[in-house]
Amino acid sequence: QVQLVESGGGLVQAGGSLRLSCAASGSFFSINAMGWYRQAPGRQRESVALINDSGSTNYAESVKGRFTISRDGAKNTVYLQMNSLKPEDTAVYYCNGRWRRTNWSPILDSWGQGTQVTVSS
Repeated sequence: QVQLVESGGGLVQAGGSLRLSCAASGSFFSINAMGWYRQAPGRQRESVALINDSGSTNYAESVKGRFTISRDGAKNTVYLQMNSLKPEDTAVYYCNGRWRRTNWSPILDSWGQGTQVTVSS
């Protein structure tokens, strides 16, 4: 099983920056992709940014140009640098990891516990 632990959330004023981190640990053969999702009160969870094991990234339109996802494969850690934050970025941010138990196992999903990001206007 893979455990994901997020850190770096908090309260920031509009226009400010935060950096989220998510460290993966446990027993696995590989982590194929990692990403960040968020869920605001009364809304569905949505994808924010994804990065695969070759470094390819994908961003939600609402964060393009402001957020940057990166990954340290040696540390099994993914980061989300969030700049020019807006009040509408306020949400609980969840880390996701897609991993294999063995080379021939199906891809499984693990989620972190979430970290609150609050952007004040």
